[in-house]
Amino acid sequence: MNEKLTTKPILKPTLIIPAIDLKDGKCVRLKQGRMEDDTVFGDDPVAIANRWVHEGARRLHLVDLNGAFDGIPVHKEVVTAIAKAHPNLPIQLGGGVRSLDTIRHYLEAGLTYIIIGTKAVEDPKFVEQACQEFSGHIIVGIDAKNGYVATHGWANVTDIKACDLGKRFADAGVSSIVYTDIARDGMMQGVNVEQTVNLAKYSQLPVIASGGVTDLQDIENLKPYGAYLEGIITGRAIYEGTLDIASAQVLLDN
Repeated sequence: MNEKLTTKPILKPTLIIPAIDLKDGKCVRLKQGRMEDDTVFGDDPVAIANRWVHEGARRLHLVDLNGAFDGIPVHKEVVTAIAKAHPNLPIQLGGGVRSLDTIRHYLEAGLTYIIIGTKAVEDPKFVEQACQEFSGHIIVGIDAKNGYVATHGWANVTDIKACDLGKRFADAGVSSIVYTDIARDGMMQGVNVEQTVNLAKYSQLPVIASGGVTDLQDIENLKPYGAYLEGIITGRAIYEGTLDIASAQVLLDN
């Protein structure tokens, strides 16, 4: 694989993006995407969003976990409440996005980016349609296990390589790719830097890294690749206090 930078260089600092994962109306974190292996961190997602913004977040990452498994949005009310509470903050959301109407609803509710995951695998042309209708607002979510794409809330592992799926959307008009290494998600074992950067190089799209962020050392490990990275999503680390949002953002800004 060509080691030369092939993505358009990202001139803005990489963002630390707190994750708010919604399950049954509560804020949770899963381990390796298993719905039965969850830790509840709060029953008021709006208050948690307020907390992360207060601590310096410049963007939020929301996941409708029930929606991801059911294939339809489940947390529209709380998502809308978070967006209304922070009208000037970029917010991205994934989980249960299977139609243009769903995308339209969320954008009209005040969200900035919509993440298409399972539907991107099952119907790639849907991503192209979404990019045409909602230019600048579409992100593709690629969740992978051992390099292969998983769908339906990570319940099904396909025979599609993550890099190949990323390249499929290189010219579709997507804003970026959220790449999650399932094996590391929620496990506090560090980011899969190599696969994250390789995906950016191969797809020629900016990537938002996700899965395994534990502490400032993980941010240090990713910082040299800032030209490829639009953001770094963090979940369990900020909830359990092993990573401070403000400190991590300062590290990336300098």
